[in-house]
Amino acid sequence: MIDAYRALALQLATRAVTSREQIAEAIGRMAAQVAGARAWLGPELRLVVLPEYFLTGFPMGHDVPAWQKLACLAPDGPEYEAMGEVARRHGLFLSGNAYETDPHFPGLYFQASFIIDPSGEVVLRYRRLHSMFSPTPYDVWDAYLEVYGVEAVFPVARTELGALACVASEEILYPELVRALALRGAEVLCHSTSEVSAPTLTPKAVARRARALENLAYVVSANSGGLDGIPISRDSTNGGSEVVDFEARQLAVAGPGESLVASAELDLAALRRTRARPAMTNLPARLKPALWAQEYGRHEVEPPNALLDGQVPDRAWFVRRQQEIIASRTPGTPSSHREP
Repeated sequence: MIDAYRALALQLATRAVTSREQIAEAIGRMAAQVAGARAWLGPELRLVVLPEYFLTGFPMGHDVPAWQKLACLAPDGPEYEAMGEVARRHGLFLSGNAYETDPHFPGLYFQASFIIDPSGEVVLRYRRLHSMFSPTPYDVWDAYLEVYGVEAVFPVARTELGALACVASEEILYPELVRALALRGAEVLCHSTSEVSAPTLTPKAVARRARALENLAYVVSANSGGLDGIPISRDSTNGGSEVVDFEARQLAVAGPGESLVASAELDLAALRRTRARPAMTNLPARLKPALWAQEYGRHEVEPPNALLDGQVPDRAWFVRRQQEIIASRTPGTPSSHREP
């Protein structure tokens, strides 16, 4: 085990693809930037987190079959082998985010965060559970659990760098997800994101500090250094990659553009001493999960298994679902719930 090491939220320009060949080009650009970061920051660099969309951009206007064909990776595909070679070459852990197909659910795709270890193996794959316009495992919940089990839903990788977990983009806004990972032992949260950056605190920046403090965990958050190829100003998602420590302190933050500035030492020994010390501020040691389990279980907002019948959703389907949920929970009426 390593008590301390350097982590990097590598801020890269991201580009929307129009052909599959461009995915290989994106891996090549990433590989060159990782090589430069490794040379600049030295052998203490052991963890690199990449932005969301660094491979493909997002499915803006693409239906599910079209996006599968254009941009989705197979879980055992050559793209993962190519990224594994980058991790092997530089002796580090590499975390990122991609869209994936799944042979068990051939009509769908999932957005997946991953961690590749220095041997080139994928040691963690987390499929995003909250998404506005993409399918998630919760949409095929019963079948997904039958295939993969709950351990694959909330994965935590025990590594020489400590217990690593992934959070995808806007999911940093959901405290329940990060708390579940922390309860499973997560010490370092790899956060691949593509988000608005601003001189003032944004919602996700606030959430990163809150999740770090609530769970006594490090957050390594890599944002885009601009997003090209879509009809939105490229610098709308540019800058603000950061490393936040377990006391919600911002250890490093990047300005706009491609950057390796968001790099800092993660002191696992200090984190573990803090987690082991009785104190009012040791929030993870003062949790009462059973207190909330029954109350949470009474309420149903977005139901599971909405796509279990095999339908392939279009963008309008996701909008209709949210409209129906909002309508069922209008102000002045009791929240939808189940009796215990």
